[in-house]
Amino acid sequence: MSNMLKYRGYYGSIEVSTEDNCLFGKLQFIRALVNYEGETVSELEKAFQEAVDDYLNTCANQNIKPEIPCKGSFNVRVGHDLHLAASVAARRQSISLNDLTRNALSEYLEHHP
Repeated sequence: MSNMLKYRGYYGSIEVSTEDNCLFGKLQFIRALVNYEGETVSELEKAFQEAVDDYLNTCANQNIKPEIPCKGSFNVRVGHDLHLAASVAARRQSISLNDLTRNALSEYLEHHP
């Protein structure tokens, strides 16, 4: 079993409560707090899918654009020396710092899926 659920482009966590003897989770990579729970993996997955559907329906009913996980940009604080070295490397390759970062992330993920 993976440690995340996926449905309609949304991801959800899988957590265990030994105190309550249940499984629970929340939607990941969005600001809205959307929770779900179940007693079995099947129940948890069904509750997750219902939570996603309910979130999307609530947004539609309230005329609100639903958040999408990971909008495609993020800020990374890497420190002065690494920032400078990456900027120089990008310049030497005649690419943008964004392209250098995108290439480095792609290479990393190719080797560490």
